[in-house]
Amino acid sequence: MPKDGHIGPATKRREDLRFLTGKGRYTDDINIRGQAYAQFLRSNVAHGRIRGVDTAAAESMPGVIRIFTGKDFEGIGGLPCGWQVTDKHGQPMLEPGHPVLAQGKVRHVGDPIAVVVAETESQARDAVEAIEVDIEELSAVVDMKAAVKEGAPLVHDDIGSNLCYDWGFVEENKAAVDEAFAKADHVTTLELVNQRLTANPMEPRVAVGDYDNTTDQHTLYTTSQNPHVIRLLMGAFVLGIPEHKLRVVAPDVGGGFGSKIFHYAEEAFVTFAAKAINRPVKWTSSRSEAFLSDAQGRDHVTKIQLALDKQGHFQALRTETYANMGAYLSTFAPSVPTWLHGTLMAGNYKTPLIYVNVKAVFTNTVPVDAYRGAGRPEATYQLERVIDKAAREMGIDPIELRRKNFVTEFPYATPVAVEYDTGDYEATMAKLEEIADLKGFEARAAESKKNGKLRGLGVNCYIEACGIAPSHLVGQLGARAGLYESATVRVNATGSLTVMTGSHSHGQGHETAFPQVVADMIGIDPSMIEIVHGDTANTPMGMGTYGSRSLAVGGSAIVRATNKIIDKAKKIAAHLLEASEADIELKDGKFSVSGTDKSVDWAGVTLAAYVPHNYPLESLEPGLEETAFYDPSNFTYPSGAYACEVEVDPDTGKVTICSFAAADDFGNIVNPMIVDGQVHGGIGQGIGQALLENTVYDENGQLLSASYMDYAMPRASDVPFYTVDHSCQTPCTHNPLGVKGCGEAGAIGSPPAVVNAVVDALRRGGHDVTHIDMPLSPARVWEAMQK
Repeated sequence: MPKDGHIGPATKRREDLRFLTGKGRYTDDINIRGQAYAQFLRSNVAHGRIRGVDTAAAESMPGVIRIFTGKDFEGIGGLPCGWQVTDKHGQPMLEPGHPVLAQGKVRHVGDPIAVVVAETESQARDAVEAIEVDIEELSAVVDMKAAVKEGAPLVHDDIGSNLCYDWGFVEENKAAVDEAFAKADHVTTLELVNQRLTANPMEPRVAVGDYDNTTDQHTLYTTSQNPHVIRLLMGAFVLGIPEHKLRVVAPDVGGGFGSKIFHYAEEAFVTFAAKAINRPVKWTSSRSEAFLSDAQGRDHVTKIQLALDKQGHFQALRTETYANMGAYLSTFAPSVPTWLHGTLMAGNYKTPLIYVNVKAVFTNTVPVDAYRGAGRPEATYQLERVIDKAAREMGIDPIELRRKNFVTEFPYATPVAVEYDTGDYEATMAKLEEIADLKGFEARAAESKKNGKLRGLGVNCYIEACGIAPSHLVGQLGARAGLYESATVRVNATGSLTVMTGSHSHGQGHETAFPQVVADMIGIDPSMIEIVHGDTANTPMGMGTYGSRSLAVGGSAIVRATNKIIDKAKKIAAHLLEASEADIELKDGKFSVSGTDKSVDWAGVTLAAYVPHNYPLESLEPGLEETAFYDPSNFTYPSGAYACEVEVDPDTGKVTICSFAAADDFGNIVNPMIVDGQVHGGIGQGIGQALLENTVYDENGQLLSASYMDYAMPRASDVPFYTVDHSCQTPCTHNPLGVKGCGEAGAIGSPPAVVNAVVDALRRGGHDVTHIDMPLSPARVWEAMQK
């Protein structure tokens, strides 16, 4: 890919002007004349039978317009699950209903029971306090292993089990894997927890429903990463609204990290209520409410085993994981511990045999779904921790053990059903050793020791699968939606362009990077290009933004649509220049006849398209607008190597991160500044998981970490300045830009690097520690040292 055009420069993000000056337009900024306000009454018990809901006192309070309960939603569809997993016995997963408002039972603290709609938000909040709910509290189940034991309380009585599915992959490998372990010279076993996390985007969720009774038109404004998917799920499966009568708008969104992919009850409620009372209805989540209602992430308990020969070559890998689904199946929850996790267990290594078992379990907790990385961080953490442990057990340098097992020839078909098209794991490791100055580590460790601190070095590799595809394959795997992307490119008469994309931007920089791509193709200034997204009324049907798919999939759709524009523009130029279309070249915004000085500029051709006085009308329609859909033939596979250095205070167990280096391969780079920012943010979240963050329930299902007083988010002082590099580039072979995803890499590669570093520090200090579960709080580290 050329580096001297608009692709490659670190162009500043154009959208930051409005964000940094407070001129962004978020969902909570939307206020419709005459709107009412909704407040939810949520369960304060984790599991209980609803014996009665008395709204009489609340209905008589000032400003109350109407109170809704589960009875109002009888006969209306529940929230749908977008992915069906088939278990290792060929049976479909158990799929309980998920009502908009609780019906019969509540199943987690925060489960919505009733909603007050009132003239003001404070009036609605006051009335919620006056609703009396009679709940027969039932025993709750929170621990996943306890939940699948005989006699455990059932989260859903109607399905008769708390085991959603028991998935084995690749099932036909199991016997060979077991045999390889029986014959192995060395087996390393590690049991670990990938703790539950809360996404905590800056902007809590908001939903505003509007209804026009003169046209029967519904509009939902929502904090969503994929408005078209919300329109499809809510319209078709919950409320029964034809798509042409339902508009979904997602304006500026202040962070999502996966938690805003899903269709939530609040979106369906405000849309339903707006028609029911014939007034706009608005709901804004509080931060406390977000802890109880936003889908959470991770929450796996795993036993992983690695079989090796005497030289340290990997022979086989097997895992057994319990994955928490929470009380209901969130939109894409079943796919995360299976197809987004099991298929990445090969990592960067040529392990010949792999078997992955996942038991998905219902518990009386908030539903769990995709969170930045979605399955890939869980896979990487397991794999990179067990490799580090194996290296110590066998007396092999951790980097050397990894190098010994790297995949070196591409394409490479893994034993877990994916094929890596390109990569160079040796190159990223070599680059990491350079930028992290690993040769100087021993001197730095000695200096730390003089200061009474234990210094450790953690290294790991990662690979991830981005841009989930293709649709026909994922359909066979259980996906209930396509995974293509779309774009419409509209050229104006004066040569400027409007690009309407099905992707949605909530921090990724689409309004900057997408114009760079189009401008580079045509040879015009990116300022001539506007990006439109987030409104189903004026963008083509698309699947939204998640899974690091924006540029690889959404950008590829834009390239296809732009190529159609260029092809038609060349026909117009050929007519204007009285030349053969085959002789027309486009460069630097000018069409020329090859081998001559005859030319016409971009604006001249676009004007002719809309003022067709001199135009090939017999063969071309006027106008210049094209739409394209792009369905990838494969995932993209970014990869990298990370290094973390920490100091541990032996007196307190406090961990300080001294340095962090990341060498990534993202294929071709459109805007390196945006890539740096994505990696920085991901590493920050990974450090948060490794050291600080933890969503905790007690045995009764009460959420103990329901505010920032109890849920520790990383602050500036918790993270170092990062050294990042993405000069190792092996372009993707199957998308037109040669790009790979970058948005989740930092969150995937950083947790094992941090934990490996802490374990290394303790072992260097004479402590026989092999593992500490995240988060590595001072108390946990100190306790490990005492043992």
